[in-house]
Amino acid sequence: MLSHSADLPLTRWGLFQTLKRSESNRRTTLIPIASPFCNRRLVYSLKLSESNVPWRRSTTLRRNLFRIGTMDEDSVGISSLDEWGLGESEEISEIDSYVLSSSEGEDSDIEITQFLVNPSRDVDLPNARDHLEHLDTSDGSIAVTADRLGVLQKRRRVYRIQPGVFITMGLVAFLVMLLLFVDWCSWRIVRLPLETFFLTRPFFISAIVTSFSGYLFVPLLNSLKIHHIFRKEGPVMHSIKKRRTPTMGGLFFVPVGISVARAVVGSTSVEVSGAAAATIAFAVIGLLDDISSFIKNHNYGLPAWLKVFLEVAVGIWFWFWLDSTHISSPYSMKMLVPLPAPLGLIYLGKLYPFLTSFCFVSMGNGVNLTDGLDGLAGGTAALAFIGMSIAVLPICSDISIFGASMAGACVGFLIHNRYKASVFMGDVGSLALGGALAAMATCTGMFFPLFISSGIFVLEALSVILQVSHFKMTKRLYGVGCRLFRMAPLHHHLELCGIREQFIVTMAYFISCALAMLAGYVGLVSA
Repeated sequence: MLSHSADLPLTRWGLFQTLKRSESNRRTTLIPIASPFCNRRLVYSLKLSESNVPWRRSTTLRRNLFRIGTMDEDSVGISSLDEWGLGESEEISEIDSYVLSSSEGEDSDIEITQFLVNPSRDVDLPNARDHLEHLDTSDGSIAVTADRLGVLQKRRRVYRIQPGVFITMGLVAFLVMLLLFVDWCSWRIVRLPLETFFLTRPFFISAIVTSFSGYLFVPLLNSLKIHHIFRKEGPVMHSIKKRRTPTMGGLFFVPVGISVARAVVGSTSVEVSGAAAATIAFAVIGLLDDISSFIKNHNYGLPAWLKVFLEVAVGIWFWFWLDSTHISSPYSMKMLVPLPAPLGLIYLGKLYPFLTSFCFVSMGNGVNLTDGLDGLAGGTAALAFIGMSIAVLPICSDISIFGASMAGACVGFLIHNRYKASVFMGDVGSLALGGALAAMATCTGMFFPLFISSGIFVLEALSVILQVSHFKMTKRLYGVGCRLFRMAPLHHHLELCGIREQFIVTMAYFISCALAMLAGYVGLVSA
């Protein structure tokens, strides 16, 4: 099929003369590639640089086109038409298609990128053995060795450690050192003897089990073609680079975190059972959202009002369960919020269920909005869980184990979700993490440390609220809506500003590390 511009005529004989003239001047590199369509059809990559080509006045065919290597495992690159059996008298029968890109003017450049040519007769491709027979016999061994080394050099691949590996290793090193330090001085915090590696042990068990589970579960998601669906409003490069990436990774790391916590503390812990139930309830909401996205074939899922209604319902149910259940607490009363001195303990009473519902909704949607870059939500969630585990340690040690186990599950998930991610957590994972954090705060009253350790989630949610509010307000005042950020949430705005994805994730980790230590300190001082 011919497709060319009307002002640039091209005949078969003129093209063939151009090829022969360029070949005789040794300025042409014509590399054949076997085509899978037919044994007579061959694909060429042509590179020309000829100043006197009778194509058009002041026209230059560029030489700096792309380079094509070896054809297959038994063939080598050929740069001569004679070796193909196409001599001076050989005629090319038909030109199927070509691509031209030109610009108007006297010094226009015409770039020929690919030709699809049918030779007039069957041609056998020369293989490596035929190529080696033409080598000089006097220097046979040296020539053969040089030829083989050249082929090996073309096939050599450079293996480099991905930046995501260094970022994840730094995060794991920080978490391990922090947990070891807390375990070393935990007897001073709780004033009771605790087991050796009280928080480090569930963290490591959960991380190892999750990482190995991912190697079995991620290929299963790929085989089922459960791929992430990107929104049209999102960054264009995400839909190009990260397409066909499986999602719903929360199905394998959330159950591991819950199971390890239940196995370590036993089935008699009421607080861990309640937190696990709230986490599973939010995971079910996220699963329904993901399934709805696949059914509708777009990334909107459940309606926003229905999702918020279900999250509020889970928060109210959790408050009723907490009010009717006896939990181990150093205080004689429930519904208390510990705050640093001079505020001390504050009894909220009937305001407690409203604060509980607000925390469940804000944490679930905050983690969900943060899950937009590789490793961003998983790493910041792991740091938030560690900060909360330290903060609630004096009040309920079982909840601390639950937080450490969930943090280990997030770290194990990062092995597969780091840059470049091989799986996404989906709404089933992000909503479950938010529900687990809110359940830890509700059982202990540590709402203030919760919002400190989850500072990245709060910032991402605030950026979306400010973007929507500013757009609606300016549209009502001026008739045209203006955006405060280039794109919300905040990490997309930074990405569109030219900041690399790995740098954004690294900065978020640094901020979350400081917030986690601050949240743990505030929780210990408040308790």
